[in-house]
Amino acid sequence: MKNKKNTPTTAELEILNVLWEDEPRSVKEIHKELSKVKNVGYTTTLKIMQNMTAKGMLDRKPEGKCHLYFTNIPKTDTQQNLINRLVDSAFGGSASSLVMQLLGNKKTSEKELNEIKRIIEEIEKNQ
Repeated sequence: MKNKKNTPTTAELEILNVLWEDEPRSVKEIHKELSKVKNVGYTTTLKIMQNMTAKGMLDRKPEGKCHLYFTNIPKTDTQQNLINRLVDSAFGGSASSLVMQLLGNKKTSEKELNEIKRIIEEIEKNQ
């Protein structure tokens, strides 16, 4: 069974990314970060975070007149879950199709290609 706790919506993922960078943070601090890249209302940010807390994605602790929020789900677990969903739903379960699509988009830098080659070589050594 898939863990719904680790499958955030796009809006939830934006909040998680802010927190994974530096936590704990208040709603005000998170809203300020989100507002740098998109137009979002404070109450919308608050409501999403309240929903995330109810789902168990976030937890909070009182700090003066506000609450500080922190994540309850690891970044790597969440990323793996999202990748698995993408591979299953968009690429018929084929990880190689995903990789070929990613590499074929011409946005991959030489540095990234070298890192990918290094990882492949490491995997081949360990098999």
